This record gives sequence, C-alpha cells and structure tokens, in this order.
Amino acid sequence: MTVHFIGAGPGDPDLITVRGLKLIQSCQVCLYAGSLVPEQIVAAAPESATVIDTAPMTLDEIIAEIQKAHAAGHDVARVHSGDPSIYGATAEQMRRLDALGIDYDVTPGVPAFAAAAAALKSELTIPEVAQTVIVTRTAMQSSAMPNNEDLDTLGRSGATLAIHLSIRNLREIERQLTPHYGADCPVIVAYRVGWPDQAFIHGTLSTIAEKVRASKITRTALIFVGHALKPDADFRDSALYDADHVHVLRPKKKKKAS
Repeated sequence: MTVHFIGAGPGDPDLITVRGLKLIQSCQVCLYAGSLVPEQIVAAAPESATVIDTAPMTLDEIIAEIQKAHAAGHDVARVHSGDPSIYGATAEQMRRLDALGIDYDVTPGVPAFAAAAAALKSELTIPEVAQTVIVTRTAMQSSAMPNNEDLDTLGRSGATLAIHLSIRNLREIERQLTPHYGADCPVIVAYRVGWPDQAFIHGTLSTIAEKVRASKITRTALIFVGHALKPDADFRDSALYDADHVHVLRPKKKKKAS
C-alpha cells in the first residue's frame, strides 16, 4: 500500500501530469483538497473508489482515513493543488506517515506561478534584469515567517517575487518593497489561475492595492512583483542562442580553407 501525493496543477484539469492522472485512476481511495482541486480531476478515480474532500478535515482526520486505507490494503491518491512542495502542508502528513511506517511517494505538479507566467506569456527571468525568482508569502494569520525571510530582506535582491497567500496584505507589500523596486515597479495579481474565472490585474506598487480593492478579490490570488514583468523592449538577448556563444553542443566553427 502506498500513499501517492499528487500535484494537480493550479486549476485547469488538462495541466495535471500523465503520471498523476494515472495514479488517480488506479487508487481505491482519493483524498483531495476540494477548495482548490477541480472535481473533474478526481472524477477520474475508479467508480468504486472512496473519494473524500479534505477541505473541512483536520490533520488527525486525514491521517485516520489513510490508516483505514492502509489496513484495507488500498493505495491512496492524496491530491493537492499546484505542486505539493510549495505550501502544500505535505511535510506534516509525511512526518505522520513515517511514524506509522506507511509508504508514500510524490508526483510533482504545475505550480501556480508557472501557470500564471504561461497565461501571461511572460518570462520571469530576463537577461540583466532579473535572473532569480523567489516564491514566498507574508505573515498574516498563518504561521510567522522565519528570520531574514521578510519582504524587506528578500526585496533587496531585486528578484522577481511570486508572493502567495497575501492578497489582503498589499499595503504592507507596497511599504516594504517600494524602497527596493520603486513605486512604478510592475505588479500583476493573478486570480484563480487555470480556472474558468481566471483574471489578471496589472498595476504598479503604488496602484495595485486600489485596483485590487475595486475588483473585490480577497483570496486565491498570487502577486508578482518585479521589473522582469515589463522589461524595456531593448533588453539584451540571452547568450544561449547567441552566434558568438560557444558551448559543447555548438562548438566554434572552423574557418574554411581559402
């Protein structure tokens, strides 16, 4: 018996991996985060499978269902939104399974920031503008941020920031990041990426809070901050395909003998 932690992607049922879908189709028990995972994905479970929405459940209740499946010898598809490694609350579940001696594995999924960048037709790493992407959040009612992971510290890098779980904290984001990025730095709020009502709000650090307030978006949104979101049209090309950039797969051409 194995518990399969599966990343379902951000919302579009087509964005689940082939491996993840096959595992859901084969498991007799499917536990999924119903507030964020589309029902179309778990509808692929066998007709006889036990399918449970874990959104209203506690960790103890979830583990109890896994133990029940373990006792019956049934594999479990534990389906999370996005990728399980990012704000998936999987580490605490794995710790419990380790203590119980229950086997598990992990199938990655498309993270929300990658799906949002694709929908925006944007590259988050622009040569000589930003070569680093930081996935983070801010502390509100959830657990505190570790030392040196506050936005003021992270913002000093100038990296492209993908800020989760913080749509109600835009004024604080503006306050901490403006000294590092400037008030006119591009900001994009990505709402329910991959769902039918997906939406994007474009602004700057100085304007985004008012725009989001007017839209009445209060949850399920990702905030991008960084100059790579709207680079100058004359940014330099990557060296990757530069004719003068020689590497093992594109060695220097020998000059033809005259």
